[in-house]
Amino acid sequence: MADALTPARPRRTPRGPAWAHRALVAPSVVALVVLGVYPLLFILGAAFTDSSLGRPFQEWVGTETIEKVLGDADAVATLARTLVYALGVSAASLALGVVAALALHGAVRSGSLVRTLLLLPLITPPVIVGTLWKLVYNPGGGLLATVLGFFGAPRDAIAPLSSTTWALPGIALADVWEWTPLVALLVFTALLAQDAQTLEAARLDGAHGFALFRHITLPAISGVVAAAFFIRLVLAFKVFDLVFMMTSGGPGQATTTTSYLIYQAALREFDLGKAAVITLLLAVLVTVATLPFALVARRLQANHE
Repeated sequence: MADALTPARPRRTPRGPAWAHRALVAPSVVALVVLGVYPLLFILGAAFTDSSLGRPFQEWVGTETIEKVLGDADAVATLARTLVYALGVSAASLALGVVAALALHGAVRSGSLVRTLLLLPLITPPVIVGTLWKLVYNPGGGLLATVLGFFGAPRDAIAPLSSTTWALPGIALADVWEWTPLVALLVFTALLAQDAQTLEAARLDGAHGFALFRHITLPAISGVVAAAFFIRLVLAFKVFDLVFMMTSGGPGQATTTTSYLIYQAALREFDLGKAAVITLLLAVLVTVATLPFALVARRLQANHE
């Protein structure tokens, strides 16, 4: 009777699975701290202190460096230039990528060679891409000067990278050439995942060409298209290699992007505090510019599911 009235002791859960779970999660946590938290804390510390490349965190200066950068007309102009550049090349890459994906999808049986060739710009190192397009724009015998010279234009007068008007569009063209295949492959994968029965039913109802794309195909792949634009936009904000190889930020400041400005501040002026402030401003700019597209992509994907 006494045994029946004695409350049962709660069973202890084996601790093995909990420790195994922690052991599996630990590498991810360590990687997050090393690759994410520590650089962020370092940048924040450098932004609010008098920091050089060799001697960081010398003296607390508060918001002095931030006010100095925001008061620099060239730095503010560079941020605006980077925003316009990123939106422009991303829109161009998206439009050309969707067209290329539709063309590949229409020739899926005979397009294996084309798909392989489409990967070449994507797998080419950016340094090589910059060198290649610099040779294309070379006024002393580059491809552009040769083609235009064939039609009677003076070859020595064609130098896009030496023009404050055409240097940035010239870099943008190389950037679009390099990253459009990524958009095309993402959209092409979404096209392959379409419901064949839905497409066939739409064709039987008389939907063909652009009408089929607008009312059936585009709603089905809209989430992937928005996600592709988001990815492309983030990559465009980070452009550095092409600027470094093709123009070194010139002529003047015509092609100086924010990433290149950070490089100049940190590795040429050795002003680590200024570089840290510009990095934080770029992070804010990227967040503000990409957040709406990320939300749109998420909503479209959720509606499709």
